[in-house]
Amino acid sequence: MNAALTPIQLSNNKPLFQSSQLLLWISIASIVMLFAGLTSGYIVRQAEGNWVIFDLPQLLYVSTGIILASSVTMFLAVRAVRNSRAQTGLFMLITTLILGCGFAVTQYLSWQQLTAQGIHFVGNPSGSFFYVISGLHLAHLVGGLIFLIFAVIKVHLKKYSPAQMTGLNNCANYWHFLDGLWIYLFLFLLLIR
Repeated sequence: MNAALTPIQLSNNKPLFQSSQLLLWISIASIVMLFAGLTSGYIVRQAEGNWVIFDLPQLLYVSTGIILASSVTMFLAVRAVRNSRAQTGLFMLITTLILGCGFAVTQYLSWQQLTAQGIHFVGNPSGSFFYVISGLHLAHLVGGLIFLIFAVIKVHLKKYSPAQMTGLNNCANYWHFLDGLWIYLFLFLLLIR
């Protein structure tokens, strides 16, 4: 086998990274760069003037609480499966999925509150940036919900075990990343006006 194609090996001949883990981290790095560019663009465009300052919808605080709770339930799900408690893990994953859907609903309702205030996607750049930033995060979250659905199915079918957790760990890492990303974006939108 070509040495360039072999995975990085540890001393016990186990690969340091599974290919799926490596792809996940590359994807996360590209998402970080996307949002770094958007938040940088937000700051630059805001400095040019013609910027409407508006109050963030109160539902964003609720959605932030929901996504933080989903991180806790995801952590508990992984821990349960790791400790051979698949039913508890399944319950916690389903709870995470429900909380993720709740986050998506509160985001949508927040957008409705903004349009009621006269803040639209087309119009002032401040509204456009808000919708793009929160909308792209929501799009990535929908990907996380799909990932979660597959994890729920696999836990239900007992495809994960303490010895085989790669897929569930990848799902959890992506979910925690999305949660952390939202906290950053929420604080950014709250404080940089």
